[in-house]
Amino acid sequence: MEAWYAPPSGTAMIPAAEESFRLALETRDLQGLLDVLAPEVVLISDGGGVKQAAPRPITGAEKVARFIVGGLGKARVALTGDLTTVNGNPALLVRVEGETDGVVAIRVEDTRITGLYYVRNPRKLTRITCETPLTLR
Repeated sequence: MEAWYAPPSGTAMIPAAEESFRLALETRDLQGLLDVLAPEVVLISDGGGVKQAAPRPITGAEKVARFIVGGLGKARVALTGDLTTVNGNPALLVRVEGETDGVVAIRVEDTRITGLYYVRNPRKLTRITCETPLTLR
């Protein structure tokens, strides 16, 4: 099984891909999403049975982009994303009407996003807004 995050060959492109994804998400821009998603992108979501999520992984740029834009189109809410790092990897903290909705871990290879893991499960987000210092014992 392949590791979820593999350092991409063009690490300088990660911030550009994250920013493009954030902007396309906030503006509900289908073409913007298609431009940044790799053709073989996979989206996995986790609502923990508490929040709505896709029951199975979604594969392919067209299906992933339409899932994202379609889901957002139904909800006429203010959506924002804050670029961040989670577990040392690029991520987007998603807020709906100013409240944390979830975190999207983003896997980038070369200049395109190949993996999205959207955690919406509230039990898994209890510490997302605070940083935990790590120390060696």
